[in-house]
Amino acid sequence: MFIRQVKTENGWVRGIQAADPRITAYKGIPFAAPPVGENRWRAPQPCADWEGVKDCFDFKPISMQDVPPLDEKNVYTREWSVDPDLEMSEDCLYLNVWAPAHPHQDKLPVFVWYFGGGLQVGHPSEMEFDGERIARRGIVVVSVNYRLNAFGFLCHPEISAQQPDAPANFGHLDQQAGTRWVKRNIAAFGGDPDNITIGGQSAGGGSVMSQLTSPQNAGLFQKAIVESGVAANVYPAKRRFGRVPKLREAEEAGVKFFDFLGVKTLREARAIDEQTLMRKIKEYHSFWGTVQDDRFCVGDAMDLFLKNQRLQCPVLWGRTSSEFFVAPEEETKDAFIAMCKTVLGEDADAFLARFDLSGGMEDVRKQAAVPSIDLAIRALGDHSFRAGIGQPLYYYNFDAEIPGWDHAGTFHSVDLWFFFETLAKCWRPFVGKHYDLARQMCNYWANFIRSGDPNGPDADGTPMPRWEAYTPENNACMIFDDVSHLCTDRPDEKMALLIRCYLRQHGC
Repeated sequence: MFIRQVKTENGWVRGIQAADPRITAYKGIPFAAPPVGENRWRAPQPCADWEGVKDCFDFKPISMQDVPPLDEKNVYTREWSVDPDLEMSEDCLYLNVWAPAHPHQDKLPVFVWYFGGGLQVGHPSEMEFDGERIARRGIVVVSVNYRLNAFGFLCHPEISAQQPDAPANFGHLDQQAGTRWVKRNIAAFGGDPDNITIGGQSAGGGSVMSQLTSPQNAGLFQKAIVESGVAANVYPAKRRFGRVPKLREAEEAGVKFFDFLGVKTLREARAIDEQTLMRKIKEYHSFWGTVQDDRFCVGDAMDLFLKNQRLQCPVLWGRTSSEFFVAPEEETKDAFIAMCKTVLGEDADAFLARFDLSGGMEDVRKQAAVPSIDLAIRALGDHSFRAGIGQPLYYYNFDAEIPGWDHAGTFHSVDLWFFFETLAKCWRPFVGKHYDLARQMCNYWANFIRSGDPNGPDADGTPMPRWEAYTPENNACMIFDDVSHLCTDRPDEKMALLIRCYLRQHGC
């Protein structure tokens, strides 16, 4: 078994041969000090040096979280959460690297991955995130762990007073610290520190948007991949997905949580052991996420993108065909019509003319339902193009037939098996066409990571279907179903009106 040693800024690490002996995997490299004790609810601190060579053969414990029990009725536990007894620890700031065992003299492009899970759960050692297949294409792959839930996103006035430069968003700061570690160290693994792509899916994709729009990240990376990580809604909603609270609001929520814990001070809260704190977080039933602290996060990422207040770089993004539809919440047709006139204004009559209102509200809601990610990407893409940003945006829709007794369809996250080309690890009876599709998708991703352009040859040297950058004129969207093919169909008139309304609502 081939074992390779690499010198990092803090000491030597030893990696182990992957399934493909041409790739070496380094699992569990520390990139920051353990976020325990006085480092709980604090920006990641520098990692201590070590003597000798650190064996990095196994993944480190996952972040503190509420791991779901095994449940064959739940598609997500059936798909990924197959081991409810994973080791878990507050000491979790480690990353993993897949790199060629014998890198060429030329520096290789680098892909830094942030996992999803709503910022509440998830970990980089999930089996679909094996970076070996991407690494085989001449990419150095890095997956970064980060703090979750209240461990990663709690705010409190005492925290803000103690560390005003980093009062919030500790999980995002972990992602940032891991990426900065890559910038400083990846050359030792054969990677190019000036050719870094960050990517993520779901909350990991949302995290990429947060990193893209943070003014702290200038020069840190050159490209971004956002998988199922943006959403938009024109219709009024009782709960707005992805809303980013201001720091003061989040601090007030933290005060209430301290009351629930039965503590008065930050010192007392930091003294609670990790298992007790995790149990109390589960009992509290709250969501902890991104906060506008005006340091790392200066606003809602969608708003900032529309204002062109983001790092200017190529972006590849998309969705699965059946995820995250939004629909009106009104209970009656009169209320629906009134909402349309209020929200769509001058476009309301044209919008309503495309509805059959003879049925019940369930039928009306079905007609009005639209994929929120499609709405978001087309709105952002249209505005970016017309604003003359000049950076390409590549759009995809994953619409493959998904086998299995559960007939789950293109559910949220199923495309991860394909991006990472890890179908063989899945229980589903994938066949040849799925493996062909996964190969092409992984090729497109690797090409984009390499150059900012997904196009290039397939494994046999023939060109893959041409993927054009999205513009409001060509509406280019790569469809991944049985085969890869480019679609340039215009959105239907309902969607076009909603896109125009969304941009108008945001002053565009």
